[in-house]
Amino acid sequence: MFGVLQGFALILGIIGAGYLAARFGVVEGEQRRVLNNVAFYVATPALLFSVLSRSDPSVILSPVILITSAAALIVAAGFVVASRLWFRRDLAGTTLGATCAGYVNSNNLGLPVALYILGDAAYVAPLLLVQLVIFAPAILAILETTRGNQRGAMVALGRAAANPVIIGSVAGLVVALLAFPVPEIVLGPIDMLGGAAIPMVLLSFGMSLRGQRALQRGTGRAAVFVASGLKVIVMPLVAWVLAIAFRLPPHEVFVATTIAALPTAQNVYNYAATYRRAETMVRDTVFLTTFASLPVIALISLLLRNA
Repeated sequence: MFGVLQGFALILGIIGAGYLAARFGVVEGEQRRVLNNVAFYVATPALLFSVLSRSDPSVILSPVILITSAAALIVAAGFVVASRLWFRRDLAGTTLGATCAGYVNSNNLGLPVALYILGDAAYVAPLLLVQLVIFAPAILAILETTRGNQRGAMVALGRAAANPVIIGSVAGLVVALLAFPVPEIVLGPIDMLGGAAIPMVLLSFGMSLRGQRALQRGTGRAAVFVASGLKVIVMPLVAWVLAIAFRLPPHEVFVATTIAALPTAQNVYNYAATYRRAETMVRDTVFLTTFASLPVIALISLLLRNA
């Protein structure tokens, strides 16, 4: 349990440093996006290549990924049903709300949680790949059609193929599966760049909290609460039930449940902002789930870590 608390203290400490940097004017306005872009386009692909290339393929292809992916689809379907019954969002809003319910923050918070709480980033890296290669193109294809673009699927697939995170992940996965030895002269710079990824994304997230005002009246709070509840409470419960039903070992039950409890990915807000659809709902859901997920993950660790 001390290791879990230490992990959370580390994560929250860096997020707090980012917030203070924005609060005292070290970073102003949209300047934080430079840090975020460097992390996304340079450091994170290096980290994922480094982690996956050294990973055991049995971990990369473990049932944990299937369980968490199935749980994501189940809660996403739950939001669609809730939207139809209660608050009647349009196609784009329903798609983004369902994405908020099931699309895990496997990068900004997922990698730190995997490293410092689960003990191995290889558990969460394949889920990041699944989300970017399979889920993201489907989501973007639907959003493209709301613009009247009938070639939405092709546009989304092209964007996915050019994503540096996907390129780094696929390259690392291939190296691991083929057991290809990468010379240390090549891995050295990659490891150094990858080591900067987590601090940069956590600092950037902390900076983004400056001036955040969530859950204002008239902003569709019902959809936010439903998506947040599905993400933080229902999805880990579904993952736990599935993991037990498929007789996973206790540690893998813990891993699957913890990964499912991660908050909504900030990527979802990027999609909403790019297409100018349901931005407030997505922003508030990301904000709410980010902090609500921390005590949930701590509880899961307390109950399941040593089960």
